[in-house]
Amino acid sequence: MADNVTSLFRSTAAHSPSMAALTRESDGAGPVDFCIPCNPYFPTPAMFEEMAARLRDIITYYPSSADTITAELCSLLRLPPQCVAMGNGSTELITWIDHLLVRESLAVPVPTFGRWTDQPMETGKRVDMFPLQESSGFALDLAQYAEFIRARGTRVAVICNPNNPDGGFLHKHAVVQFMDAMADLDLVVIDESFLEFADAENEPSVVQEAMLRPNVIVLRSLGKNFGLHGIRFGYLVANPALAGRVRSMLPKWNLNSFAEHVVFMLKEHGAEYAQSLHQVRRDRMDMSGQLSSLPGLTVYPSQGNFLFVRLPVGAEGTVVRDRLLTEHRILVRECGNKIGSSSRFLRLVVRPQVDVRRLVTGLEQVLYGTSRRGAVVPGQASGTAYSSGTAAVDRLVSETNGAGTRGLAQAAGAGMPLPAAASAPAVGAGGGMPAPAAAGLPQPEPLPAPQEAPRPQSAPQPVPQPVVPQPAPAPQPQPVPQPVPQQFPQPAAYPEPAPQPVPAAPPLAPAAAFPAPAPMQVPPPTGPTPPGVPARGGLTAAQVRGTDGLSMAPATGWPGAQSWPDAAGMGAAG
Repeated sequence: MADNVTSLFRSTAAHSPSMAALTRESDGAGPVDFCIPCNPYFPTPAMFEEMAARLRDIITYYPSSADTITAELCSLLRLPPQCVAMGNGSTELITWIDHLLVRESLAVPVPTFGRWTDQPMETGKRVDMFPLQESSGFALDLAQYAEFIRARGTRVAVICNPNNPDGGFLHKHAVVQFMDAMADLDLVVIDESFLEFADAENEPSVVQEAMLRPNVIVLRSLGKNFGLHGIRFGYLVANPALAGRVRSMLPKWNLNSFAEHVVFMLKEHGAEYAQSLHQVRRDRMDMSGQLSSLPGLTVYPSQGNFLFVRLPVGAEGTVVRDRLLTEHRILVRECGNKIGSSSRFLRLVVRPQVDVRRLVTGLEQVLYGTSRRGAVVPGQASGTAYSSGTAAVDRLVSETNGAGTRGLAQAAGAGMPLPAAASAPAVGAGGGMPAPAAAGLPQPEPLPAPQEAPRPQSAPQPVPQPVVPQPAPAPQPQPVPQPVPQQFPQPAAYPEPAPQPVPAAPPLAPAAAFPAPAPMQVPPPTGPTPPGVPARGGLTAAQVRGTDGLSMAPATGWPGAQSWPDAAGMGAAG
């Protein structure tokens, strides 16, 4: 492996060089891949042998049309083809969603998959970023996220479940209630690219609910689940109008012959696929335990096929990444270029135990100094030898007793679009909020104001707010204005909670922000129904499902086949 690996990372537009590029720089064999989140147990060796035997025909001839391949996939998953659009990877679908359905603004929690922030910014849209807090394990509070969306007046909302890179998970009933609360938005996107690896809930997917709503799209991946990133195929599920609009813009042959061959061979391998998901979940538990035993390394709970880890204080992620690659031939994802993250964090893909043992050994040698090049983590007494960016994060964590930037979300509600913006007042505070330390934290001694003695390295510099200027210079006492016009009734604008509690509620606070849906109130007709709002006098989505809005809807079609696992891969294979 070449020693100048840093240049490989700097010379690519992606977060990491491709495996082909790394292989060319080595002796012909690539490193152990803990970077790209892929199922290591599927396809099976027998399936690869079958594809190898058909290689000449697969790469020689045109594939069938996308409609033919989509129909086969829908037959397998028991989904109506008119509600599905297949793309050449989820990135192609995200691109068309942005071009066709995002008019002016998009909200997304950060850190998350980079295309949800980068793609709309590239086309001139306003991206409102809701910062996930390290102090809460990067868990997404849907109630606070909804308030943030209302305060910003955002027209499109995105949720990744599980989230990438931290693997945070949201239960189905909470996601459905969020979709109902956001029924007046132009679009709500639920990215379920990694949901098949989750085991916290038997049927966590909301694809059935998405098909009933006029403004919801569910995005799903095939390459990640089937261990075939190189084929580039994924799909979205929505009501026929939304799915058809995206499908009409896709090329007739946007899916290649490999994608077609894999889709048509899947129906014979449902049992192997279910077993592969089960094995990944077991490996995730084992890998988390092994990594947690390393001193100073923090491992966050995950429902994806990857783990988000914080390196010990003093460790610089790029140095750890480069040394793991050059000294141990291990490729990891350093997250310093993810908005909302820093180089203190790595995302490590779940792999078989033999590879995990190699990773743990490599981390021990790089972090704690059992290799000839010494330790990356300095001694406790010195606390030096790491970059200013990492040092700022370390100092912030220390000064806030590990609370991090907990107040950023509340301040964002007052008009702060970026995690580091400091121009908006904090909730419940009369003055400005220094960035990035949170105002209003329950600490005995608040952080000094900017006008006091200068502390040039205590926190990153505030990020300017180039997209959305503040409407007024004076701080507003109530940071949650209601941007929706009065004539647009909100289907579920967080009314008073119903008496019955939410069953099996996840640890999301405040829980009262998502009450049980009240009986449908039909406003008097005052004109045409606004776009994106359910027609007056019609049935609510809960009534269509025949539930009270909280009870789980029966799995009538996702996927439904006895020989194929359900959305979480938990169904028994026949």
